[in-house]
Amino acid sequence: MELAEVRQWDCGATRNPEFPRQQLAPGSRIPTLDEVLALAPRGRFDFNIETKINPDRPELTPSPQEFTRMVLESVRKRGLQERVILQSFDFRILHAMMALDPAIRRAGLYSGPARDFPAIAREAGAGIVAPEKALVTPARVRAAHDAGLQVIPWTANTPEEWDRLAAAGVDAIITDDPAALLDFLRKRGLH
Repeated sequence: MELAEVRQWDCGATRNPEFPRQQLAPGSRIPTLDEVLALAPRGRFDFNIETKINPDRPELTPSPQEFTRMVLESVRKRGLQERVILQSFDFRILHAMMALDPAIRRAGLYSGPARDFPAIAREAGAGIVAPEKALVTPARVRAAHDAGLQVIPWTANTPEEWDRLAAAGVDAIITDDPAALLDFLRKRGLH
């Protein structure tokens, strides 16, 4: 699908029942990465950029090397290299970024059978392991930390999940409700 086609979609007009606090914004269009990065040139937050690439359908996206080059070009144009984490389930993307700019932080997204977090990081060429939340245990987080890695699980949306992950010692949490997570962390003195 070409960008012009994607731009025709109104991504703010339909309510998703999975997100009851969602605020509709009719007429909103899907922004490019450049447009997102331009919105916040300064701030006390980082950009967690996830690439979506399907190795089984290579004709649908640029190659991992080209995709990574385009992301890096946008990041460098804004001077945001120190504020970016590139994450992907497709570890070819992370290896391509390591070759282009090893200083960019990389996170290996993982969903599957329980595995050793340092092994996932080695396979991904990443300093961050981003496992599905159910895979997180205190022992796995300790092993990752002992190996000098960060653990940032996804996608936790309830206080019960946040409590469990915080108790396990994760470094950050990916959520669909960042405002609620920040409120939760502040109330517990964790932010």
